[in-house]
Amino acid sequence: MRHNKKFNHLSRTASHRAAMLSNMATSLILHKRITTTLQKAKALRVYVEPLITKAKDDTTASRRVVFSYLQNKYAITELFGAVATKVGNRPGGYTRIIKLGKRASDDADMAFIELVDFDENMAKAAKKTTRTRRSKKSATKVETPVETVAEVAPEVAAEEASVEEKAAE
Repeated sequence: MRHNKKFNHLSRTASHRAAMLSNMATSLILHKRITTTLQKAKALRVYVEPLITKAKDDTTASRRVVFSYLQNKYAITELFGAVATKVGNRPGGYTRIIKLGKRASDDADMAFIELVDFDENMAKAAKKTTRTRRSKKSATKVETPVETVAEVAPEVAAEEASVEEKAAE
């Protein structure tokens, strides 16, 4: 029976799969975004998110546990330093997977996986879309005074007047 064996084996042996996910997690931590196939990205999310959660608690024991998975001291330094400080107050969901389409050579579904708090473009887009909808009934009409060109820019008004005088002649 195969009870509780739902994870994707990715057509690899256990040792190959562990090495591949470790290398991909290291690359993700160091580069903050990697491009891979959709299935590998989904498997990597399951692999790396518990490690990021473990990195929130900066103790020797948690560093040793994470090092047993990643085997890269530079990735550990980055994970417990910059990454852990950015995701310190986030309750989970540290990664984002965005589908890219099909790969031309073998028609595999491609995606990139990134750390959520390190994408400046998405952060700017999220800030712009925080407006609320208001109905026209509740909005009161505020009349703004219309200013003439002479009040705003006197030099432009003087220039327009001289142009009009020349046209009149």
